[in-house]
Amino acid sequence: MQQAIPCMIIRGGTSKGLYFLEKDLPPAGEERDKALLRLMGSPDARQIDGLGGAVSVTSKVAVLAASNREGIDVDYTFAQVSVDKPVVSYMGNCGNISEA
Repeated sequence: MQQAIPCMIIRGGTSKGLYFLEKDLPPAGEERDKALLRLMGSPDARQIDGLGGAVSVTSKVAVLAASNREGIDVDYTFAQVSVDKPVVSYMGNCGNISEA
């Protein structure tokens, strides 16, 4: 069954990413990772069935939420979605995606 998930596609510098409000995605974990892989069309070297662009600089995600922490406006989570493997990594960051 397909489900609509609102997002924006934004280019930041040399990168392009999908931007989501956290409330529109499944909770962090396996279900969210599966959704992000599906949305990008991964794993597939061409990401033909998704919104990814078949290279790592066009297979990035930003998840945004209003922060509950005092003095902080926005919580930001970066995810790198592998093009050809079923892997979503939250270990790094991307300045281009952060800036956009």
